[in-house]
Parts: sequence; C-alpha cells; structure tokens
Amino acid sequence: MKLSRFGYYFLTLVILTAVSIYSCGQQSQPTVTNAEKDIFNSTTNDTVTIENDSLEYEVIIIDPGFNTWLQSIARPRGFYSQQFLENRNIQFVNEWNRRVMMPQTYNSNLYEMQINYTSDIDYGYEVNYQIYNYFIYFQRKYNQRLTGFIPRI
Repeated sequence: MKLSRFGYYFLTLVILTAVSIYSCGQQSQPTVTNAEKDIFNSTTNDTVTIENDSLEYEVIIIDPGFNTWLQSIARPRGFYSQQFLENRNIQFVNEWNRRVMMPQTYNSNLYEMQINYTSDIDYGYEVNYQIYNYFIYFQRKYNQRLTGFIPRI
C-alpha cells in the first residue's frame, strides 16, 4: 500500500503525538542515592522538634532517619531563601491536607493528620527550612509526589 504525501505526513503526526503523550505521562522519579537508601531503612529513633517559641508553634517529626538525612543529605541552611521555602511549603501543606481528607484514596498511614500552616504567619527561616526538608525527605523516602516538582536535593 502506497501512502500519499498527505497520508505520510498524517501518519507521522499521529506517531509523534502518541510518543509525546506517552512521554508526558511518564513521571520522572528522583534518583535516590545509596546513602539515602541506608538512611531510609534506618529504624533508629530520630525525632526532630521544629519550633518557634515566639509563635508558640511546635512540630514533632517522628520518622526514623529524618534528622540524619537533614544533617547529611539536605541542602545546607541558607541555600534557599525564606520566600522560596514558604512558597513551596504552602504548596506541600495544601496537597498534604487534601490527602489527609481522602483516606480512601491516599494511604492514611502516610497522611495521618492535617498540618496547620498558613502563609500569613512568619514562622521564621528555621521552621520553614526544616518543614520544607521534611517534605522532600518524605517524598523521596515514600516515593510520593506532593506537587508537580520532582523532590530533589
């Protein structure tokens, strides 16, 4: 069967469209290093308390390995601006809270309770830094995506 010039172009367009749609549907996963895998498999109690005394704000993270990951893998303090951290945190928190409200769709062992975080409060750099890094840690450890951003370090 011989295709006309139009048929050839149309067939090429269909194939390219199919490949593009397939490629867009493939979600990239972050590359997790062996050092991270070791930390993720840790069972040592590694509790981190995030607090801002002046706001009477406290978050306790009980996820084995997070403190070790924060100290050894995460970007250092000062790498990101506070505004960057706040912008990402509000996105992460909104998606997290949405998932908490949908236990039939999302694993309720991962998304247990809502996070009370609002953009109109200045939590300070340290609180934002640690919360942001916990979200990155969480996404990498449990292979989750809270936003369209690939959780990179």
